[in-house]
Amino acid sequence: MKTSFFWLLFTLFLTAVSAQEQLSIEDAVVGQYTYLRPERLQSLQWKDDETFAYLINDTLWANTVKKDSPTVLLTLDELNQSLAQTAISLVRFPDFSFSDKNRLHIRHRKNMLQFNLADRKISLNLTIPDEADKLDFCQANSHLAYIKGQNLFILNSDGEKQITFETQPGIVCGQEVHRREFGIEKGTFWSNSGKYLAFYRMDESMVQDYPLVDFMTRQAEHTPVKYPMAGMKSHQVTLGIYNLETGNTVSLKTGEPADHYLTNISWGPNDQYIYVAELNREQNHMQLNQYAVETGEKVKTLFEETCATYVEPQHPLQFSKTNPNQFYYWSRKDGWDHIYLFGTDGKLIRQITRGNWEVTDFYGTDAKEKFIFIQATKESPVERHIYRVEIATGKIQRLSSATGTHQAMLSPSKDKLIDQWSAVDVPSKTDLISTTGKQLRNVHQGKNTLEEFELGENRLFTIKAADEKTDLYCRMILPPDFDASKKYPVIIYVYGGPHAQLVNNTWLNDAGLWQYYMASKGYISFTLDNRGSANRGKAFEEVIHRQLGIEETGDQMKGVEYLKSLPYVDTERIGVHGWSYGGFMTLNLMLRHPDVFKVGVAGGPVVDWEMYEIMYGERYMDMPQENPSGYSQSNMINLVDRLSGKLLLIHGVQDDTVVMQHSIKFLRECVRLNKQVDFFAYPTHPHNVRGLDRVHLMTKVSQYFGDYFPVFNPAELSNTAFQKN
Repeated sequence: MKTSFFWLLFTLFLTAVSAQEQLSIEDAVVGQYTYLRPERLQSLQWKDDETFAYLINDTLWANTVKKDSPTVLLTLDELNQSLAQTAISLVRFPDFSFSDKNRLHIRHRKNMLQFNLADRKISLNLTIPDEADKLDFCQANSHLAYIKGQNLFILNSDGEKQITFETQPGIVCGQEVHRREFGIEKGTFWSNSGKYLAFYRMDESMVQDYPLVDFMTRQAEHTPVKYPMAGMKSHQVTLGIYNLETGNTVSLKTGEPADHYLTNISWGPNDQYIYVAELNREQNHMQLNQYAVETGEKVKTLFEETCATYVEPQHPLQFSKTNPNQFYYWSRKDGWDHIYLFGTDGKLIRQITRGNWEVTDFYGTDAKEKFIFIQATKESPVERHIYRVEIATGKIQRLSSATGTHQAMLSPSKDKLIDQWSAVDVPSKTDLISTTGKQLRNVHQGKNTLEEFELGENRLFTIKAADEKTDLYCRMILPPDFDASKKYPVIIYVYGGPHAQLVNNTWLNDAGLWQYYMASKGYISFTLDNRGSANRGKAFEEVIHRQLGIEETGDQMKGVEYLKSLPYVDTERIGVHGWSYGGFMTLNLMLRHPDVFKVGVAGGPVVDWEMYEIMYGERYMDMPQENPSGYSQSNMINLVDRLSGKLLLIHGVQDDTVVMQHSIKFLRECVRLNKQVDFFAYPTHPHNVRGLDRVHLMTKVSQYFGDYFPVFNPAELSNTAFQKN
């Protein structure tokens, strides 16, 4: 009897083990963003001070703060019934936000709608023209701004009105400018009352056309873009202000030089003044300037920021709700991203947050403006927590409790917040917290969508940088059947540039499923955030200034040094893969250390920074004529003679971020020096390969490592259920 019971337990154990699935390439690429994505409440937001709302299966639900008592606010069928008199028929619940507790603002394809929850009627229905782009809706006046072609238009219930009338080629109004640097994400800015609309006017006529080609037509077509390369002529930007009451437009008198940068557009509380952070082209001198809205005249410079390396304004001002003569300013002026309180006379009232950590989000203040609420790295560079900070004293209180990465959504009265967070072993949790720090209740916990899959161990740890004193955070994923007595090849996944951080204490330590997929095939996956990457302060980032690729490569090699110290790493089979700046880093590692890296895949790589765009490139490298030696040592073409491993370059033919000229010039040098290299182009894709074509991309990358680090049969990747017709 005991023997039978033992075999039953053993059989159950074997069944449990055999039930573990292996990730497929489709799981790793498509599943990561769809069916394997951690569950979260969809479209979660506050309805009013005591109620929050979210979507489940095309039904809008409301729930209360005090207890878990969900009720149906609106179903898809009910919404379609309200739309019966229109030509609109919805197949899924559209994107929405609350205009107030009784009105939904809805965007559906070519319609902008307002739905009244009280009477179940559509109170506004704006039909958007087919050619409209860059939509910007104003809640204060129910007007919609957009561009068509070169010009700016406004639409309301009375119809469409054209605001600008540009005809000269190369000029566009209402579009984002400066290559979306300096925190710029849009080109139109409604005033608080909705009386005015500020907009960028960008003149690119002096910028040379860059030749992109559409090969998908019967005869290939020239589709040029404006691409200002480092050291060359830049576009010129001004800021217009349109008065909806008078129909007049004034331009801010921002003056010379014409190629400076106008950023962080901020409306003053009473719409009398508008504030602009103006940065010189050298990006080492910023002025915060105040302008009179009615005349466009400059009133004064509030203050200036200068730096020997660069100044990078990223955030508009947030004005006080209790004192219109004060505003909150988010800056790295002391070397770390912190919040400051200034008067509109330009005088600093106080620095509110301080320390060797970064504010990574600023949520605003409480109603009486006794406290500000922030997200920050105070506990650890790889964690994000929510804090309340007393404005008068700087006293700081942590509101989120568990280790991990937390994001806050403050209630309208700012006395409670929704905390959405995750950690390495927590896919997704949503909690309610009072802004005094009291945990109210858990709202939702997402299940582990990967629990049926066999995944390798994910380790997060630190090593010292090449300076031998700075901690660098690393992530390593081991094969699921890891055996320390064996030797394993390693694939280093790298980015390494500013504005990105790959290693975080969030779900799976921020690893992509492709890295787990390759671990399941028998590779160790390794990632390190070198100096130059994000959220570690100005000094950590700007060591790369004027010498891109040098310090980053030194730090990555400290990671290699660590890997080589592990008895289970096959030191003769170390490879590297990265995209964009990561493609540049892949080339750096392959060419500067050919004895170490035997296989590399560089996607969309920057090869020569002289061919990269002005705003980003000149910030970190200055102009080529100012820094010829820096540009030369960062030019991968000058290192082609060192290539000895197997290298695959991949590029999108329509790439207007890192133009394909980078790869083509690199290939030409490989031919000239008789260096064998592999190349693949994605004909219809810009800088990134997205959609189902990404399965093809990652299959190719996986096969390349499989061909030259053969721990699995690459032929098994040749067929996929996700092939497109």
